[in-house]
Amino acid sequence: MGALREVNLELGMPYTADAVRRLTFEVHHSKELGCAVLKIIHGYGSTGKGGKIRVAARERLDFLLKKREIRSYIPGERFTIFNDETRCALQACPELRKDRDLERSNNGVTFILL
Repeated sequence: MGALREVNLELGMPYTADAVRRLTFEVHHSKELGCAVLKIIHGYGSTGKGGKIRVAARERLDFLLKKREIRSYIPGERFTIFNDETRCALQACPELRKDRDLERSNNGVTFILL
């Protein structure tokens, strides 16, 4: 398995709680696989309601960060070479340089450093 995995939490249009459970599973599974970075696609709330999965996923990531189960995470809107965390992620996982969301300010994705 490579250093980068990508998981679409929106696939199948799950309820928010189910998407958060899957996020937790995918974080632990990716760590077991030896991945350096997990990219999650959670959408940005195109219905105008704020993106329930995005909000809940990032709240869960804050919790996992406090428990030290992840090293950090980078919201897609801050995934730029001008961000210190992004530069650290690019060092840990050079294949991120080819990611289509680099420099796109995409708030529908989040990068998790494992």
